Amino acid sequence: MSYVVGVDAGGTATRAMAMAADGTQLGAGLAGGANPNSVPPEEAAGAMTAAIAAALDGLDPAGLRACVVGMAGTSKLTDPAIAEMFERAWRRAGLPVTPEVVSDAVTAFAAATPEPDGTVLIAGTGSIAGRIRGRRMVAVAGGYGWLLGDEGSGFWIGREAVRAALDVLSRGGQPGPLAGSVLAEAGVDPGEPRAFHRLIAAANGDLPVRLARFAPLVSTAAVAGDPVACAIVEDAARLLVDTALAAREPGERSPVVLVGSVLGQGSPVGRRVRAGLAGLDVLASSDGVLGAAWLAAVAAFGEHVSHPKRVP
Repeated sequence: MSYVVGVDAGGTATRAMAMAADGTQLGAGLAGGANPNSVPPEEAAGAMTAAIAAALDGLDPAGLRACVVGMAGTSKLTDPAIAEMFERAWRRAGLPVTPEVVSDAVTAFAAATPEPDGTVLIAGTGSIAGRIRGRRMVAVAGGYGWLLGDEGSGFWIGREAVRAALDVLSRGGQPGPLAGSVLAEAGVDPGEPRAFHRLIAAANGDLPVRLARFAPLVSTAAVAGDPVACAIVEDAARLLVDTALAAREPGERSPVVLVGSVLGQGSPVGRRVRAGLAGLDVLASSDGVLGAAWLAAVAAFGEHVSHPKRVP
């Protein structure tokens, strides 16, 4: 039997799926993080091959026709030493094909639509938009990381929430719902005389990316009508729409695929982003491993391969 494998290599978990030409799932595998930006490269390579091996359990390895890996840390593989670690892992696994590693943005786009061209907008802890052509990312907007950008991301929203709380405390005001929840999350008593300084210390004493933990508080407060939270949500949505449009060509009508927790249908930011992109074909993607497996199937069996169901 001929089949393919798709892999979603995340920072904390890696999923692999073996799929037949007709779209039937033949096997699945789960392992630890395989993003070399998040875990040591050798550990990442081992997790990737472990997930693939689990997906191939009970299958004849000779039937494998193609393997596509979606990974956020593809830039790491431009380092020859790290690339060699992954190549050694492939060889040890005895795979009859060399996996093709692409951006996880590409596999997320492919999971949502069979179209070869379009835009993918990702907003989780960070944010980035990519222009997809021929199922490859050819240009990006944003994605500079927390220090230089990531506008509208979970990090950005969380930082704005802390700044809003600090603004209230610095003026001697009474914390509203958002500021109160930020202080509680940071373990700061709003009634203590040095609450302002303690919140600064708590925010700066942790990893910068940890500011993203305050983002869900903004969504909750915005749903409850807190005006400060609503303003942050509006700003985040505007910035994300601008980022998505910056990745597109003038007059482009191809689909826009939304990826990430900030852009979920139940998220206030996600709803406003969809409104800001009204008139375009806006889709959601939630399963990158399906996109990776479908891309591998197209490479092995051709364009006639049926596509996974689109998420509205």
